[in-house]
Amino acid sequence: MLNQSLTELTSALDEATVGPVGGRTKRSVDIAIAVCMLVTLSPFLLLIAGLLWLLEGGPIIYRHPRIGYGGRVFNCLKFRTMCVNGDRVLEAYFQNNPAAAAEWAITRKLKTDPRVSLLGRMLRETSIDELPQLFNVIRGDMSCVGPRPITADELCRYEALVGVYLSTRPGLTGAWQVGGRNETSYAERVALDVKYVQSWSLRNDLKIIVRTPRVVVSRRGSY
Repeated sequence: MLNQSLTELTSALDEATVGPVGGRTKRSVDIAIAVCMLVTLSPFLLLIAGLLWLLEGGPIIYRHPRIGYGGRVFNCLKFRTMCVNGDRVLEAYFQNNPAAAAEWAITRKLKTDPRVSLLGRMLRETSIDELPQLFNVIRGDMSCVGPRPITADELCRYEALVGVYLSTRPGLTGAWQVGGRNETSYAERVALDVKYVQSWSLRNDLKIIVRTPRVVVSRRGSY
């Protein structure tokens, strides 16, 4: 059913648009920023990868299927912040903590996540775990600015507005990140995404990029 719905939405978007919101201008800026950041941050990224390998073991990069432009599924890259057997740990945690299960059902986030390691928590709070998504930007899966990439089961949260989300590439940062992050409800997050897409401009993208470092340093709404 979900695959059929995604196919129908993709067909509708292909007929209504010639490409993701922002077109070639946005894409050119994305590539320029992502390449510059990767070149500049490469020693730091290698340091983080080395720490994860030494302290945590297991895979360094975590790949998770997310929904991108037009309903296409891609592997969203992150530094691994959780234990390897995270699914089993979470299931056991929910059985003993119904309040946490309810929190997850509403927000798809947990303020206290038993799967996250000490180093992983530090990476999450500073958003360093998301830096590998620069490779997603270069590959065309994502944009530097846009709605945060969502999972297939989150599409229903957008209801009739899901087409707005699917009309653009998801972003490494965006209106939600600089507008409160996890301090906002999911409905507010959807509203921020819709407003961003419907009023897109390169100027707004640059404003969000400029505001992002201050928000990351303040750690507002991050967990």
